[in-house]
Amino acid sequence: MRILLIEDDTLIGDGIKAGLSKKGFCVDWFTDGKLGKAALFAAPYDAVILDLTLPGIDGLDILRAWREEKRAEPVLILTARDAIDQRVEGLRLGADDYLCKPFALIEVAARLEVLIRRTHGQAQSVLCHGQVTLDPVNLVATFNNETLSLKPKEFALLELLLRNAGRVLPRKLIEEKLYNWDDDVSSNAVEVHVHHLRRKLGSEFIRTVHGIGYTLGDQ
Repeated sequence: MRILLIEDDTLIGDGIKAGLSKKGFCVDWFTDGKLGKAALFAAPYDAVILDLTLPGIDGLDILRAWREEKRAEPVLILTARDAIDQRVEGLRLGADDYLCKPFALIEVAARLEVLIRRTHGQAQSVLCHGQVTLDPVNLVATFNNETLSLKPKEFALLELLLRNAGRVLPRKLIEEKLYNWDDDVSSNAVEVHVHHLRRKLGSEFIRTVHGIGYTLGDQ
């Protein structure tokens, strides 16, 4: 899942990006609020982590502008522990959740998982399709009750397909979900990941829709 992080504190931002990346998230981090504000319109993000105290532009102004533009991506705001007025105003402007600094990375990941699950209308944290299960929180996937050995991008692709069961995902969208702007992506990267998953889950697990992209096969 691709996350937009807007945080000017380099220590906090670096910790969030590194920690979330280890948990399978694809993170684009901006320290400049204006650049971060524009970034939401340039990539298909699954959720946003937004600091409210930013130089040059207030985080609440960014959130207000997004909602006025009808952007519906879930937003997790970061605030100082004593900034209750900011938290209340943020929620009123359309934020979906908030965390007070300092916070534990495990809670950031858990709250993002809940927001993304809610966006997809999924009540359970564990995703299932046929004999395949995937637990995004604990980074565990199984096939026929046997643990699957998956590389990070294979796991991310499997999660993306499971969260979008019944939808055909264009190849370009898949690429944008799996990689951030800093990644060096080969032209056939998506096809390689699909090939590897098919070898592990069966050739019919992922169906190619020619000229469009990929979707899950029948359960």
